[in-house]
Amino acid sequence: MMRTGTGFGDAGMPLRVDEVMALLSHVATVKGMKAAVANSGRGAMLTGASAFVGGMLGGPPGIAVGGALGGLLGWMTSGQFKSVPQVLMELPPAEKQKLCAEAMAVVKNLDWTDAAQLIALVMSNSALTEKVLGVLTTYLAHELKAQITYAE
Repeated sequence: MMRTGTGFGDAGMPLRVDEVMALLSHVATVKGMKAAVANSGRGAMLTGASAFVGGMLGGPPGIAVGGALGGLLGWMTSGQFKSVPQVLMELPPAEKQKLCAEAMAVVKNLDWTDAAQLIALVMSNSALTEKVLGVLTTYLAHELKAQITYAE
């Protein structure tokens, strides 16, 4: 069986996922992407709780002070930023499949034999690189509810 860029069939599937994940990791590394995935709800809860306590103890000025202190506490205890390649590596197989399917929609017309060739093809075309970056950013923001930063 000959594998092509559309190779979402038969035995080619596991290799395609690994190759597309390698592409996504490479794009994230080049862009210096970091993501904080967990605990955003905890920071909001801390802010709200401390604003409530501040309001009970100090009235309207206490709400402002409590909210500010709670926001600071929430920020200090929020999820630590990890490199996006690390986040991608930690994804469960079902999530990798989902992300891979979205990225395949962008690179489906390319013909490649391995991850290195796929990466070279995508990185040599800035419009394609931006589309792949868009898929990755959208996935992280919407599916994982991650906060994303860039080194650029």
